[in-house]
Amino acid sequence: MFKGSYVALITPMRTDGSVDEKKLEALVEWQIQEGTNGLVPTGTTGESPTLTHDEHKRVVEVVLSVAKGRVPVIAGTGSNSTAEAIDLTKHAKKAGADAAMLVTPYYNKPTQEGLYLHFKAVADAVDIPIVVYNIPGRSVVNISVETMARIAKIRNIVGVKDATNDLARPIHTRATCGEDFAQMSGEDATILAFLAGGGHGCISVTGNIAPRLCSTMHAAWQEGRIKDALAIQDRLMPLHDALFSETSPGPIKFAASLLGLTAETVRLPLAPPGEATRARVRDAMTNAGLLN
Repeated sequence: MFKGSYVALITPMRTDGSVDEKKLEALVEWQIQEGTNGLVPTGTTGESPTLTHDEHKRVVEVVLSVAKGRVPVIAGTGSNSTAEAIDLTKHAKKAGADAAMLVTPYYNKPTQEGLYLHFKAVADAVDIPIVVYNIPGRSVVNISVETMARIAKIRNIVGVKDATNDLARPIHTRATCGEDFAQMSGEDATILAFLAGGGHGCISVTGNIAPRLCSTMHAAWQEGRIKDALAIQDRLMPLHDALFSETSPGPIKFAASLLGLTAETVRLPLAPPGEATRARVRDAMTNAGLLN
């Protein structure tokens, strides 16, 4: 259902910390013009943990109003409260999102049965395609391959954003969930290896500032031009590393500010990146041809 280069959208903010809707509108339009295959607002990179519910819903609405169906929009609607996740997912459906992305419940540390029941409850409550977001580095819990196979049997759960950084996972997931279960990597640095293991695409942080390069790399892979895809990967790899040298989305927001896409503002408890990271990001952007 989903493949290619999707972007895990940042949420542009003014220097006072308020959401900058005009910058968000411009960012979405630029992403589409640059060839991004899909948009994923209000996820980790969109600072969903520190958006109010009203802000969260408004960001989804703004992205949809600009996209106008030109590319798919997968709205982040996850929460560690199942009831809250249902509410946000209902809003995404009402707003017209193509799908919802639900992160594994963080902090609660549910069992594998609890994970299954959480996703089933949301899927039963809202008739919208759902992408499961497995990111144990942030949520502590990890969906096992066996549990993912159970989850994949739920009618409207159509795929996974896999941020485990485990390159055996797409192979096992393909074997247990089937070829049509969409596998989207959540790790920019390993994307081509993930695709080689049976993945379909990536929900990318780097895509915020290099959408054309990211989408071109995926197109090359899909067309069998492996050397071309590898050449772009080599060009982007120092940038991937730089953007995760401190907690994301601090570095990517700084990078976006260098392109005039938004202020570098992040909300506490996140902090702006330090000088060493700033220098590393600048150098990587210059080497990738994104800055003069």
